[in-house]
Amino acid sequence: MRLLVLGGTEFVGRAVTEEALARGWQVTVFNRGRHGVPDGVEALRGDRAAAGEGGLAALERGTWDVVVDTWSGAPSAVRDAARLLAGRAGSYAYVSSRSVYSWPQAAGLTEDGPLVDASPDAGEVEYAQDKRGGELAAVAAFGERALLVRAGLILGPYENIGRLPWWLGRIARGGLVAAPGPRDLPLQYVDARDLAGWTLDAAARGLGGPYDMVSPSGHTTMGELLETCVRVTGSDAELRWIAPDAVLAAGIEPWTELPVWLPPGESHDALHRSDVSKAASAGLRCRPVTETVADTWEWLRLGGQPRLRPGRAAVGLAPEKEALLLGG
Repeated sequence: MRLLVLGGTEFVGRAVTEEALARGWQVTVFNRGRHGVPDGVEALRGDRAAAGEGGLAALERGTWDVVVDTWSGAPSAVRDAARLLAGRAGSYAYVSSRSVYSWPQAAGLTEDGPLVDASPDAGEVEYAQDKRGGELAAVAAFGERALLVRAGLILGPYENIGRLPWWLGRIARGGLVAAPGPRDLPLQYVDARDLAGWTLDAAARGLGGPYDMVSPSGHTTMGELLETCVRVTGSDAELRWIAPDAVLAAGIEPWTELPVWLPPGESHDALHRSDVSKAASAGLRCRPVTETVADTWEWLRLGGQPRLRPGRAAVGLAPEKEALLLGG
């Protein structure tokens, strides 16, 4: 199989590239060349954010069986690339987001849920509209050959936001750790490598349309996630479970200051209680949380660090705020 990855050197794109190479596929990546590429990969250079199609000149020739696009900016960039490739590629897998659903998102939401308004011709707007506009652009160019991979929370080695890396780093330092409860709070996420494997399988099979890409709700819990962090780091950390009301009363922001965690309620239902039976029926298999945590820790231990995108703030709880939450 001949694969073109638009991106291909950071988190999800890197996982897709490495999975394809492991399968013996011929891999081409198109990006600005800011990061190195694995051995055996053909690199095409260009800036798809450049005005007009000038930045896509390197894509004007070549044919591919599958295109995987991880773009998160202006939908018009997806539009231009997809139009250019429509006659020379078999399928177009666009890595989108479950953020494309209108808020609020009820527990049990499926791919038929209501969507935000967006345009494939827009410049960069809000994240949800960017991703939905990208979906519309992919479908406009590829029709039923467009595979829309609506990812939820993505974890694993090379994570470029730093949610799981923050928890691992904090727990590795040891001592008393503020653990937001309840301990049995169900979580949904997908390991980037599982997302990559499923996407390549689905595209090779000719699947199209939207698929929510995240583990079943309760694949792990907040307790299992943090206790696994303690175990794999070998830390002497002691988790002190704190009730959600107490966390919120302390003025601590869920999701950003306490990564991954959302208190029970509307936001948690939207992020951690969706129905992913469609992807599961199409072959999605999620590795155990122990493997995701251990491999992420190994990456960090060997010097890996999240590469935050410009304008994105680091996640995590300041030590002084944690001390107040712990009553110290």
